[in-house]
Amino acid sequence: MIPKTFKEVIDLGDGREISIETGKLAKQAHGSVVVQSGKCMLLCTVVSNYKQSDVDFLPLTVDYREKFAAAGRYPGGFFKREARPSDGEVLTMRLVDRVLRPLFPKDYHSETQVMIQLMSHDEDVMPDAMAGLAASAAIQLSDFPFECAISEARVGRVNGEFIINPTREQLKESDIDMMIGASADSVMMVEGEMKEISEEEMTEAIKFAHEAIKVQCAAQIKLAEAFGKKEVREYEPEQEDEDLAKKVYDLTYDKVYAIAKAGSAKHERSAAFDAIKEEVKATFSEEELEEIGDLVTKYFYKAEKEAVRNLTLEEGLRLDGRKTDEIRPIWCEIDYLPSVHGSSIFTRGETQALATVTLGTSREANQIDMPSFEGEETFYLHYNFPPFSTGEARPIRGTSRREVGHGNLAQRALKGMIPEDCPYTVRVVSEVLESNGSSSMATVCSGTMALMDAGVQLKKPVSGIAMGLISDAESGKYAVLSDILGDEDHLGDMDFKVTGTADGITACQMDIKVKGLSYEILVKALMQAKDGRLHILEKLTDTIAAPNADVKSYAPKIVTKIIPGEYIGAVIGSGGKVIQELQKETNTTIVINEDPDTEEGIVEILGTGQDGIDAVIAKIDALMFKPEVGSVYEVKVIKMLDFGAVVEYMEAPGNEVLLHVSELAWERTENVSDVVNMGDVFDVKYFGLDPRTRKEKVSRKALLPKPEGYKERPPRNDRGGDRRGGDRRRDNRDRKPRRD
Repeated sequence: MIPKTFKEVIDLGDGREISIETGKLAKQAHGSVVVQSGKCMLLCTVVSNYKQSDVDFLPLTVDYREKFAAAGRYPGGFFKREARPSDGEVLTMRLVDRVLRPLFPKDYHSETQVMIQLMSHDEDVMPDAMAGLAASAAIQLSDFPFECAISEARVGRVNGEFIINPTREQLKESDIDMMIGASADSVMMVEGEMKEISEEEMTEAIKFAHEAIKVQCAAQIKLAEAFGKKEVREYEPEQEDEDLAKKVYDLTYDKVYAIAKAGSAKHERSAAFDAIKEEVKATFSEEELEEIGDLVTKYFYKAEKEAVRNLTLEEGLRLDGRKTDEIRPIWCEIDYLPSVHGSSIFTRGETQALATVTLGTSREANQIDMPSFEGEETFYLHYNFPPFSTGEARPIRGTSRREVGHGNLAQRALKGMIPEDCPYTVRVVSEVLESNGSSSMATVCSGTMALMDAGVQLKKPVSGIAMGLISDAESGKYAVLSDILGDEDHLGDMDFKVTGTADGITACQMDIKVKGLSYEILVKALMQAKDGRLHILEKLTDTIAAPNADVKSYAPKIVTKIIPGEYIGAVIGSGGKVIQELQKETNTTIVINEDPDTEEGIVEILGTGQDGIDAVIAKIDALMFKPEVGSVYEVKVIKMLDFGAVVEYMEAPGNEVLLHVSELAWERTENVSDVVNMGDVFDVKYFGLDPRTRKEKVSRKALLPKPEGYKERPPRNDRGGDRRGGDRRRDNRDRKPRRD
């Protein structure tokens, strides 16, 4: 018996719809929905343990996976099953997590898992745009303590018109690709890339997406009511002690405020704060600390946060002594590493990133193989965040989700400035060596300089800045902070990163932690970010004003040559023999791809020496050489035969043709060596295919004057017949009939 289902439909306003259905699948989960648009279907399930975990945070796991069966495909690899998540899946997980996490109660510590799976793929629907909707809808059907419904939507702009959840084809024409996460009341998350748009245009895009999200939130609430809204579960809240909180506050607030106002460095400041915390703990006995030690620590951090925030709101000062719009000191250096293709160091205060650039052929492109998208990236950026960058010692367990996310943001910031005709595959790697505030933006800055140092002809340099916000709803006071520290990121109300050129924004990432943030404050924050971004950009261009005209002497040069498709096989050779020998002889790398539209061959020649590249080009030209009938060519004798000489075209080494003995000279030639010898160079005339022999014919004598008194020999058919007596053969009519 098919169970009863409940369904809500969301009209996107242009003939497309999104449906949310529950009641049919995964009924043992605490909440489950199927979200569908076109043929794209996502299954989302949510489960949360009823017992609180023994931790002081929410152990929330958001998992997004795309099943290859959804697109009628097999996974790659030997075992033919889905394994670790791809970078694309990780990025979608982060987008959903960042919106959901703040909406759970701060004292809710139950193990919680949100699983979103792509079950059916539609080429015209990008599934990541519906992942946030699916997650929130499933939670609305559960009994979790969760503040309100949220959703996420992608916004694009084609020909000046905003589009909600555009197709991948539409995104190719769009100058905006942003994901916005919000509730009906507040925008909570923004992330995306743009083609140098203004701050006002970005705000308009956010507003447009928010209106669509309001409709999606209403549909979730309506579905939950139809299904039967569950009572919110009870859970054991954190222990609270108001008297203890006041005691800790009184003991710490003024001291913390004084240290915060002193404007010290990170480690000095941390040590001073720790000393105050230990002083507070010392006022309690060991027995008391065993019972309430965690609460003492909790209330200390609460007092510390309040003191630091008040310092900024009341006096306009920050932890390191700066004003709200002040940028930390910056120093930069390029060409630091002697063997890499491009390198730079960017240091801003206590944050430092060392970037390297590596140039390669299309063979080094980053292959993307997901059920929802197959393709390749010829520009990509990898970000590494080792533990020593924050003075910690911990094991490295592979690439973290944070590293994937920060690297993707920096990549999106820079990729629009890579010229379309860049012949290289370009890889940027950022090594974060120090971190105290936005190493991802330091990566953008160091990446820009490293690319310019490598000779990549960036359209425009890009800089980035991390901003913060501290606000007080009761007083209405707020402060926008430029170039935030790590501590300010933690205690602030908004963390947003903006990258761009002098002419506009290229990427952004925002996490907004307060409800009802006005667009007025958002625009002010973006404009202050622009001032800081331009200040940083000036520091970059003071270090390197424009891309180097050429790649470094030890870096590979690349030349692209287009050849007719019919010659691809000749350049490769049987079993790859020609191309392999050519690469070995010239110390180059040769890659040949076929253009699917024109069927032409695209030959990429990569080498550090120009002589080797020139030799490859000469060989390809030789393989494609076609002499024209009636033209004269210089040749060289490379082989002597009894009936002629084999000659090679000087302009096309490797192209050979037989010069018959009869075409050496006007006089009768008995021995080829009487006229030419090995290594002789002379001109010949090309006559095309000989109609009699069906072979190419060249002649030396055709370019020589005829000897005086020279008499042409008559054609073979006019010389009394051949030795076989062909013309003396009796006519068939004179033959006697054969006897049977």
